[in-house]
Amino acid sequence: MKAKNILIFGGSGQIGRHLIRKLTKSNYEVTAVTRNLHQKAYFLKTQANAGYLNIVEANIFDEKKIKSLISKNEIVINLIGILHENGANTFQNLHNIFPSYISKICKDLNIHQLIHLSALGIDHADDSEYAKSKLEGEINIKKNFTEATILRPSIVYSVDDNFTTSFMTLLNRLPIFPLYYNGKTKFMPIHCSDLTEIVYQVISKKIKSNTIECIGPETISFKNILERLLNLIDKKRIFIPMPLFFAKISAAVFQLFPKPILTIDQLNLLKYDNISSGKYKTNFDINIPSVHKFNIEVAKYCYMWKESGQFSRKKQDL
Repeated sequence: MKAKNILIFGGSGQIGRHLIRKLTKSNYEVTAVTRNLHQKAYFLKTQANAGYLNIVEANIFDEKKIKSLISKNEIVINLIGILHENGANTFQNLHNIFPSYISKICKDLNIHQLIHLSALGIDHADDSEYAKSKLEGEINIKKNFTEATILRPSIVYSVDDNFTTSFMTLLNRLPIFPLYYNGKTKFMPIHCSDLTEIVYQVISKKIKSNTIECIGPETISFKNILERLLNLIDKKRIFIPMPLFFAKISAAVFQLFPKPILTIDQLNLLKYDNISSGKYKTNFDINIPSVHKFNIEVAKYCYMWKESGQFSRKKQDL
């Protein structure tokens, strides 16, 4: 019998919102866990028809409540992740300790499926605390619950992201833009709707005990991503390769901001390619190909960074 009840941790983020829409349209009943009901519930409620989405406020380290929530569902999806630390929201707490103990609970309760979102390109990034915590989390999940499925996406983009939108904002404002590691780092960006389709297929096909690298259809260098974004927003900027010494100084300053543009840990991570490793199967290998192309998708919302905004003559109606 097809499982119907799904518990999502991290449902208020970019991926979570897209996934809730996808799953509830397919008649799954979703419970989304949030730390702040009053702040997050108002837009989460718009992601599904009445009766298909239940929003629950909980501290993710309240093991008693978390265990109670997990016991009421057949499928658990963990999307929680951060790019920089803030107080108790540390890499270890969110990427390792939390997924480790929910995997134990899932095992004890014989949960049908556990799907955990990790990250691509973390195997050899020994100087990144982000990467190390992600990798440790994966190891502990597999140790606690061997049937868990781990998804490793490359950069995830959409109109709701903090990647293309942040870079278009910076490129719109800065006449000169720094290139770290000469812009040679490679990515395989995946559109958020392609990633949610992978999650949906993993559920519907009952895929278990797998690590799947989730990639888009193109391999693009960091410099080429910036060039594409500039072309889409009709801007010209000068790229300046930044020596590592000065890059670390600037990152040390930026990470002091409440919402840092760049941290030293992110700078360290940026030196490693974010592409399929060949160690695990990709979504293409299991017949769930990504179909959305970077330029075509970003063109649908890039007009917001053009001089004439939504009235730009080059706005594409795709």
